[in-house]
Amino acid sequence: MDGIHDMGGSHDFPASLTERDEKVFHAEWEARAFVLSNTFTGAGCANVDQFRHAIERLDPEVYIGDGYFGRWLGSVELMITDANGQVAPGRYTEHRAARELVAPPLFAVDDIVKTKNYNPPGHTRLPGYVRNRTGRVELLHGGWVYPDTHAHHEGENPEHVYSVRFDGNELWGADAEPSASVTVDLFESYLELA
Repeated sequence: MDGIHDMGGSHDFPASLTERDEKVFHAEWEARAFVLSNTFTGAGCANVDQFRHAIERLDPEVYIGDGYFGRWLGSVELMITDANGQVAPGRYTEHRAARELVAPPLFAVDDIVKTKNYNPPGHTRLPGYVRNRTGRVELLHGGWVYPDTHAHHEGENPEHVYSVRFDGNELWGADAEPSASVTVDLFESYLELA
């Protein structure tokens, strides 16, 4: 996650603005893009990790300029282009990503963990701004489909997921707001004991 979509911890991006009493859809085309995207993934033409990976691969100008539902529409267009228009419904039938795991979790609540400096060439759910950083495990979420392989047709490979809290100073140094922290849900393979 080093692209334009990983703005959550990047400097030099303007603050996100919210509208008071904001509508879900600002225009009819946004509602149609929402339905199209959900129909595409819901019919089994792609999984959610492929969808996210397609959003990550959008041109930065398109990502910024097309807005939230424009990204959704662009993602479907990209997946159809990738498939040369040969999209077959029904390939993905499991819509829930939670999985039972036999192996116990490697980490426990209150463990101090460090994220790996992990940046694969494809999809990952490890944000760039928390790589190689130390935090504390706050919660265990059980087993979930591993998106880094699922997005690329390399299997579900479920792993334990942990909520890890990072102090603002650990992420942004002395410029962080006092008492700031960020909690990120992270897959087991992204972590090691500090």
